[in-house]
Order: sequence, then structure tokens, then C-alpha cells
Amino acid sequence: MIIGKKEFDVKNRTYVMGILNITPDSFSDGGKYNQFDNALRHVENMITDGADIIDVGGESTRPGYQKISDNEEIERVVPVIEAIKRNFDIPISLDTYKSQVALEGIKAGADLINDIWGLKYDNNMAFVIAQANVCCCLMHNRETINYNNFMKDLETDLGESLNIAKKAGIANDKIILDPGVGFAKTYEMNIEIIHNLEQLHMFGLPILLGTSRKSVIGLALNLPAEQRLEGTLATTVIGVIKHCAFVRVHDILENSRVIKMTEAILQ
Repeated sequence: MIIGKKEFDVKNRTYVMGILNITPDSFSDGGKYNQFDNALRHVENMITDGADIIDVGGESTRPGYQKISDNEEIERVVPVIEAIKRNFDIPISLDTYKSQVALEGIKAGADLINDIWGLKYDNNMAFVIAQANVCCCLMHNRETINYNNFMKDLETDLGESLNIAKKAGIANDKIILDPGVGFAKTYEMNIEIIHNLEQLHMFGLPILLGTSRKSVIGLALNLPAEQRLEGTLATTVIGVIKHCAFVRVHDILENSRVIKMTEAILQ
């Protein structure tokens, strides 16, 4: 899979997507990197620590998050994307579910659109991605936690996102799937999907696992967000074992090391 100018061996390796929140209210690092210079320094540190992709987000998606306008989100992310492009040679993901934000982000240099609604929130999103010929990550999400059979319903929902992508003309080699840990799922469902990640290979597409510091870890260990590193590393090991192509994380160095060690053992 090619993202930007970089080729990813998604069948045999697990890569690190580093989280850069340009928001004042992110659940685990709110306000820390929403100042321009701090953001660029953090990107440099993440690259040094082993990040393979930088995922830029301008609107928090934590539970109860405050929605912002398209223009405000654009004003937050576009200058940062442009600056990363000028200063670093690394693929950039833009975490947004709004087509106008995606369009402006792609113009600024984003190589991948990370959509937490799997193309279902904004009817124009799939068209924007297809026209720009960029990659996308389609995450599982729902308005409510209401399932008949959780795993089967999750697979059906992801299939619907893939149908939207196909109709818009997005090629399979441009698509990553994300099971959406922490979104419209109970604690037990989050544990179940992490345990059964291998089932998602039925789609024949790369899988991204995003569990970093999330509530499923907090509930399992009874720990606040800032103390969930070890729990995150445990889920990353599971992700490598179950052949996830990407993990989306805050703590780059530790996750990079645990991936290398797990891969060394498996190989």
C-alpha cells in the first residue's frame, strides 16, 4: 500500500500512526499541542521515536466532545499540515469526518483521510477522497449501542462503508479498516473486537487498531488516561499477533519498541 510517497508492507508489518491533536479538549492530551511550534516539535519527536505516519486531528472525538465548524477545524489543521509537509518527509493522515475539511486538508498535503464515521456522516466525503486519489481509513461507528449480534453487525456496518467507497470509485488498495474501539461499544464489546481482530481479515484489507489510552484500558486496569501506557502496549502486542497493519498511538517510542520485539519473536 502506498500512502503519500511511502510504501507500506501491510501484509507483513505493523506500522505506527502517531497522534497529533490540534485541539484544546482531547481526552488525553488536550491543549498540549494546539500551539503551532509545540506541534512541530512534537512531530519531530514522534518521527525520531519511530512514527511512520502522523495523524492530525483538529476536533476532539472523545465522549461528549464539542463539535466545531468546518472553518474552525480548517483553520486549526491546514497550517499544521502545510508546515509538516515543508519540514518533514512523512505521510500525513487527517482525522476528520467532514468533506470540506478533508478537501482543504488534501490541498494542504494530507495523504490519507481518517474518517471516524466510515463515509456515513458526510455524503460528499467518499467523492472527495476518490477525486483526490488519496488513501482513507474507514472506522466502524454507530449513533447508538444497539446490536443483534455484535460481531456480525460490525462486519455488516463495515461492509456498508466499503460499498459507499466502491460506488464513489475509491480503489481497494487505498482503504484501511478500523474496528472503532471505544466508539458505540460497551466495555465488553471493545474487549471482544480486540480479541477477534483476525475476523476482519475477511475483507482482505489492512486493519488499523486504535486503542491508545482509551476507556477500555482504563476500565480493565482502573487507571486514568495518563497511566494507561502498559495497557496500550498489551493491545499493540495483540494487534501485531493478529496482523494489524497499523496502530494509532500517543506513545511512539514505547509502541515502536514493543512492535519490533513482538515481530522479532513471531518471525
